[in-house]
Amino acid sequence: MENNLHNIHLFRAIEAYPWELERAVEALNYALSYDPENVKALHLMAKVHYEQLGDNETAKKYFETALASRLNIPDVYPDYIRLLINNHDFKEAQRLIDFAKTVKGIDRASIALTQGQLYESIAKYEDAEKVLKDAKQLALNDDFISFVDTVLSRVKKKRKIQANENRIIENQVKKEAETEVKNSWFQNRLNNLL
Repeated sequence: MENNLHNIHLFRAIEAYPWELERAVEALNYALSYDPENVKALHLMAKVHYEQLGDNETAKKYFETALASRLNIPDVYPDYIRLLINNHDFKEAQRLIDFAKTVKGIDRASIALTQGQLYESIAKYEDAEKVLKDAKQLALNDDFISFVDTVLSRVKKKRKIQANENRIIENQVKKEAETEVKNSWFQNRLNNLL
């Protein structure tokens, strides 16, 4: 009987989220009171805290509890990785991406997208482009491919900006070096004359 009540509350929460947050949270609280280790309920509660309330630390605890309950639920990984990236926990995000690739039934395209977003966040634009192209190859629907194309064009723009900034810095260093050489030549010439 408890399992059925838990499922009913979980279904109500899924149906209500994200349009009726009050109903969703109430149903999630009931579902978690019946089964505090239900991965789907913990995952949805984490999303409420992360996406709606902006409470990253509480969301992180719910994600960790969900994964501690069962590691083989593929839906949890992309959302948790995005939270870690946005929270600037880059090493932890990379470890989770590496582990997620081993989970049976994981959406490999979605994990490749999160890998690309991680590389973008740490300004490794070339690596991001490569992984995002892989994500497009792994994708199984056109909407996802369209979204990845948008992310890819943003990364390419950032890469161009970074290349321009690097070129400007290199030119400044060259000019400073040339000025220093000219000044040192002039100084040496003056010293020789004296």
